Amino acid sequence: MRIAVALKLARVSNLPTVWTNVMAGAVLAGAGWTDPRLPVAMVAMSLFYTGGMFLNDAYDRDFDTRFRPDRPIPAGQVTVAQVFGWGYGMMAGGLVLLVGAAQMSRGASAWGAPLGGLCLAGAIVLYDAWHKSNPLSPVVMGLCRMLVYVTAALSVVAMPGAAVYVGAGVSLAYLIGLTYAAKKEHLDRLDHAWPLAFLLAPAGYGAVLAVAAPLTLVPLAMLVGWGALAVRRLFRRGPGDVPKAVVALIAGISLLDAVLLAGHGAPEAAVLAIVAFVVTLRLQRWVAGT
Repeated sequence: MRIAVALKLARVSNLPTVWTNVMAGAVLAGAGWTDPRLPVAMVAMSLFYTGGMFLNDAYDRDFDTRFRPDRPIPAGQVTVAQVFGWGYGMMAGGLVLLVGAAQMSRGASAWGAPLGGLCLAGAIVLYDAWHKSNPLSPVVMGLCRMLVYVTAALSVVAMPGAAVYVGAGVSLAYLIGLTYAAKKEHLDRLDHAWPLAFLLAPAGYGAVLAVAAPLTLVPLAMLVGWGALAVRRLFRRGPGDVPKAVVALIAGISLLDAVLLAGHGAPEAAVLAIVAFVVTLRLQRWVAGT
């Protein structure tokens, strides 16, 4: 398989949003953003993400033949068997790394992170195999990202506190709104507007965090402004507006993480998350984010 094809299948432009998820999950669990265990967790979550993206193309091969013939499988650039093999193989590799990360950790249990990884793998496969006909697929996608936070937290502590689950829940809401918009991306339209209300959850929670941590207002203002521009595209519905809004909202995941990080006493990590947002936007010009 050529590298260019693999990068397209993996949608690598969105990987920085996975890394900020890991950082946020660890910080919300009480670990420092410079914790030496985080790089291993980031690599593991990257393998789950890229493996899931490979499987997304494998399961969507018939749909892509009709609506997206430029994708690698219908274009004849790679076989279905190769994509399935690499996809499941990468997720297995991520699980092995989580076992190693648990062994490195002094505060995490030996089973917590691998168990989180198994749940994440199950949610990814469920989404990839069933999302086209499943009306609840936005919830399943949100659950995938939620499990990234929880699994990252379990890589550094045995019992994550409420902050992890609240932050992951806010991310779940954001992903529900984002994924609903993405479901109609191939048609370049949006049938209903009400699911987009889920995108407001980060603004509400960020306002609460800003009471005790005023620096949260900086990434919060960026997230609200960026989200408003993306939603404006969704309502405008000009040619190409829906796909552009979707990739913009994907990049915004790192801004959400910046809000969580700043709100929980890690402003330096919040700056890195903002940098990740910019990097994601740049990478999306090189490799399509959807």
